[in-house]
Amino acid sequence: MAEDHRKAALVRITGRVQGVAFRVRTRDEAARLGLAGWVRNERDGSVTALIAGPEAAISMMLSRFWKGPPAARVSNVKSEDASSVHAPVGFHITD
Repeated sequence: MAEDHRKAALVRITGRVQGVAFRVRTRDEAARLGLAGWVRNERDGSVTALIAGPEAAISMMLSRFWKGPPAARVSNVKSEDASSVHAPVGFHITD
């Protein structure tokens, strides 16, 4: 994959997204799509994720955030370009 096709997005997901295995689902989906980055719970009840990889995989992940695990109820998914941020190797759940 060409380096110029790699993108990154910082994503904030709101709704009922904590206590429903949202971070685990995100990690698993990101691994399936070959994305790097991290996901964490926020104090306000939202979830934030940094996803990095091919643009097509990021687009797929953004649509999957809307579904989440069965018990989740996503009300909003907001993303912003984060291509200048260095993503870690692999995908991790952080604090």
